[in-house]
Amino acid sequence: MTFDELKRAVADGSIDTVVVAMTDMQGRLIGKRLTARFFVEGNVAPQLFCDYFLATDMEMVLVPGYASASWERGYGDFALVPDMATLRAVPWLPKTAIVLSDVTTSDGVPLEHSPRQVLRKQLKRLADLGFTADMAAELEFYLFNQTYEGARAAKYEDLKFSSWYPEDGHVFQTSKDEPYIRAIRNLMERASIPVEGSKAEYSAGQQEINLQYAEALETCDRLVLYKNGCKEIAHQMGKCVSFMAKLGETHSGNSCHIHLSLRNLETGKPGFYDASRESGMSELFRHFLAGCIKHAPAATYFYAPNINSYKRFTAGTFAPTRLAWSVDNRTTAFRVLGKGNALRFECRLPGADANPYLAFAALIASGLQGLEEKLLLEEAYAGNAYEADDVPRIPGALYRSLDRLEASSTLKLAFGEEVVNHYLHCGRWELGAFEGAVTDWEKTRLFERC
Repeated sequence: MTFDELKRAVADGSIDTVVVAMTDMQGRLIGKRLTARFFVEGNVAPQLFCDYFLATDMEMVLVPGYASASWERGYGDFALVPDMATLRAVPWLPKTAIVLSDVTTSDGVPLEHSPRQVLRKQLKRLADLGFTADMAAELEFYLFNQTYEGARAAKYEDLKFSSWYPEDGHVFQTSKDEPYIRAIRNLMERASIPVEGSKAEYSAGQQEINLQYAEALETCDRLVLYKNGCKEIAHQMGKCVSFMAKLGETHSGNSCHIHLSLRNLETGKPGFYDASRESGMSELFRHFLAGCIKHAPAATYFYAPNINSYKRFTAGTFAPTRLAWSVDNRTTAFRVLGKGNALRFECRLPGADANPYLAFAALIASGLQGLEEKLLLEEAYAGNAYEADDVPRIPGALYRSLDRLEASSTLKLAFGEEVVNHYLHCGRWELGAFEGAVTDWEKTRLFERC
């Protein structure tokens, strides 16, 4: 939707509300609803917002210790600057449009630690080399035949999964889920978020709806709108969904596999494909993938930002545990797919709880470092990588990935040391919150018997 189309829609009454939104560190949409008249009359003016929105945890607790926002600094304002290229109608909300924003200081200086800006910086580095990234993500979730309020009241126990048996690829079970899944497919299409298709995943109630690939920033914008829309539409239909990385020990994890290829900005030709090589993999491809593998331990926090994220990395579950690459082998962390112009690789580390802007940025930064170092790509792994004792492991816990990030000169150089320190503080706070909690597991195990 263009600004002129919005003005016409406001004039004829078909749009009366504009949501101006940003993405917080946790990947959620944060913003305000404006009357469409006010938005149009203000000629897309930046909207001031308290800077604490990039200094809170999942519970919106005001976290002390951030350099960018604190009581000492007065929790002042930053600005949400609408990116009108993202303006679209929201077909599941009455007479509503939404526009995503870049975040700046109140004086208009880009806020380096805002997730969209973190990605923009890496895309600028890529563009300076003459390339852009085309990316897609396979985002999984669980569907429940109950409301969010009902699930919370039940303390998230005995959840009413939309099916009661493993349903991977089952057409009959997905027919039962179709009223909701069809609504997602069709409403996303109407919101200019093109969808490829949908299928059931392995565990009961697990779903995957694949969006079409696009340029990296556009893909992330679509992903955060899609994820928010899945929740809003579920709420409207008396259902709920969860993008938690791991819902339970016996449930498959929810992934966000990222597919990436590079395209030459001048010629439009793929950067990863070289017809003169038997494998088809260009030197650019090999250096880039080698960088993604080498720097994956430091980047893992951005792929797996929560305590729960690491419970997904379990052998025999289609989630990776080892930092190897392969050709079409789902036991490795990186999988090479496609032929010719479709040649790409898939990073299987991120879970559905990852912030896509940060995950995409970390992957691109790692690959760019591989180009700078001209890293050699080891031979593809063949066989069951879960049993590959000679292959490095993915960091198995949040504290380990934070330690690897803190020690990484690569990501500090790519993102900026202040940005990395901002997210280290976010991760350390989350770790501390968990370490101070007493869980049901501890009570069951120790109440009587210790």
